[in-house]
Amino acid sequence: MPVRKQLTAGDWTSAALAALARGGIAAVAVEPIAASLGTTKGSFYWHFSSRDALLEAALRLWERTETDDVIALVETEPDMRRRLRMLLAVALGAGIELPGARVELALQSSADHPLVAPVLARITTRRLDYLAAMFAELGFPPDEARQRSLLAYTAYLGHAQLAHATPGAAPSGVALPAYVDSVIATLTAR
Repeated sequence: MPVRKQLTAGDWTSAALAALARGGIAAVAVEPIAASLGTTKGSFYWHFSSRDALLEAALRLWERTETDDVIALVETEPDMRRRLRMLLAVALGAGIELPGARVELALQSSADHPLVAPVLARITTRRLDYLAAMFAELGFPPDEARQRSLLAYTAYLGHAQLAHATPGAAPSGVALPAYVDSVIATLTAR
């Protein structure tokens, strides 16, 4: 009999995040995730007390990888204009495949769910504040920096929706860098 790999809470959390990206919170179901991992529900209960605990772990993973880790990555760029460009490029998937936009869109229909709402609010606030600080560092007054952060964030969300609903209409592949440059030029124009 083959030896099965011992699953960790992280394995379950990653699988739940993938399910979330595919089908929203309804897809975070123990039995289908167990089947995708080649295990039983018993393994799940070894690591989590409930489906909600798994959903919370998946949301924390999404927040860490799609907000905290992305901010840490772009912070390595010392030039603010290039940092802003890097942030938009990463968010739109240029060169790095992140499931974040798919998760974000999948969560929109559940934005009022008691586990989802505070996470979306916290992440949105953090992202907008980070963007506003970037625009302020580029020399824009606080109110204008905030407005530009909203425009940048809605450009990201709009691109994600367009790429999801009508993939052929959204810039991708070799066209994406020129699109990112155009968006950055628009966002930083005086």
